[in-house]
Amino acid sequence: MMSRRAAGIAAALVLSGAIALAARSSIQQDVADPQAALSPDSDLTNATASATVPVRPKAPPAPPPVTQVTPMGERIAVLGVLNKRDGIARDVSLHPGQAARFGDLIVRLRACEATADWEPEQLTGAFVQADLHGADGTWKRIFSGWLYKESPSLNVVPSALYDVWPKSCTMRRPETGPDTVAATSPAPRSIAKKSADTPAETPTPDPSPSALSNSAT
Repeated sequence: MMSRRAAGIAAALVLSGAIALAARSSIQQDVADPQAALSPDSDLTNATASATVPVRPKAPPAPPPVTQVTPMGERIAVLGVLNKRDGIARDVSLHPGQAARFGDLIVRLRACEATADWEPEQLTGAFVQADLHGADGTWKRIFSGWLYKESPSLNVVPSALYDVWPKSCTMRRPETGPDTVAATSPAPRSIAKKSADTPAETPTPDPSPSALSNSAT
């Protein structure tokens, strides 16, 4: 009787040990590869990392606002010079105070000006001095004054051989000035409010005939 009980107990212990061993091996197998459950996410991460992401170029910074008119010395004028003998025209870029020589002609720029965009009449002018080398070997000033691109007939260089005219004047002007104010109009007052504020006038009755007669006497 005791031997059967001991055998049953031994069999139960062997069975429980086998179950525990099987459970432990299953747990170790699950823990052995901890990345197995994460493989779909890792594949997605790799696919996202390998995707090409377009890079947008940065917009260039806005230029600073213009606060004053370009100084005269920083302006650039382009003058056209024509040699009527050979029909060759040349362009020259000058700052005020600079000069250029074309054969027997020296052209000197003293100033240039261009009207603003909001002006009703657009003009581009240059104050030019022209010196011509004569046959006697001396230089003579033949012109000193303003020349205008839009009106070439106003001032003409008096030369039978050369012609000079302005083509452009590079300069900038501020869009607003210190005295610029926004134009605002006051709100109109309604007629009803005006009539309410103004006291009603009492009509003056016509004088009676008796009153006219008394004033006549």
